[in-house]
Amino acid sequence: MRVRILTCLLLLAVCFDAAASDLYAAINRLRAGEGNCAVAAGLPPLMPQAALERVAGDLARGAELQQSLTAAGYRATKSSALSIRGDGVGAQAERMLEKQSACRQLQDAAVTEVGVYRDARELWIVMAAPFAPSVGESEQAAGQRVLDLVNQARATPRYCGNTRFNAARPLRWNDTLAEVSRLHAEDMARYNYFSHGGRDGSNPAQRVERAGYRYRSTGENIAAGQMKPEEAVAGWIKSPGHCANLMNPAFTEMGVAFAVDPGSELGVYWAQEFGRPR
Repeated sequence: MRVRILTCLLLLAVCFDAAASDLYAAINRLRAGEGNCAVAAGLPPLMPQAALERVAGDLARGAELQQSLTAAGYRATKSSALSIRGDGVGAQAERMLEKQSACRQLQDAAVTEVGVYRDARELWIVMAAPFAPSVGESEQAAGQRVLDLVNQARATPRYCGNTRFNAARPLRWNDTLAEVSRLHAEDMARYNYFSHGGRDGSNPAQRVERAGYRYRSTGENIAAGQMKPEEAVAGWIKSPGHCANLMNPAFTEMGVAFAVDPGSELGVYWAQEFGRPR
């Protein structure tokens, strides 16, 4: 009797897994533009994710999406959920998902992973993109891009807050300032803080001096969360204090670096050091 019950339970598990696999396949067929969904060119399939399956089950029990993601330990840059209710939802799931509103969600290029929960009368689908910060280019390439963008900005008169700055001469790259930038960016990323003050109590001028850079003037910009050099520079230009550093005619050199840590709050941290040597 015990063997027969275990066999039945095993068969049910196999059937359930097959049904879930079929549902994931149906979701990805619609994502690819099959059925009544409009064609979506080049979208990769959504990958099943166990944590999102737990989230989908929580939603079926009345939980909130963000709270469920946090409870499951899933950190998302974007997430969404859709549900279908009614008798026979299992057999009708693919047909009901073909409705245009569901197609738009299934074909969201920003999401990459999926989890489903289904019972006799309810289907929940949770889609998300995991938090995976990346700049997408080398430190050298990013540094050169920031230098180019900063010099483009300095070539044009502008207001930084209420203060008007004339166009300034272009900056040149300095390896020592870049190394100071790298060390501070890495420290912020590793220890999950965002400040001009270092954990050792140092200020930007002290860090520059410690590295052996003898300066007449120096300054620092920091940023966090931006995945591209263009985003970091745009943020500095919008911030009066950072913009003033960027436009300051007293500076002649700069270095910049970024650091990435998926375990940190903001993911990507930037530091930019300015200077004028003695």
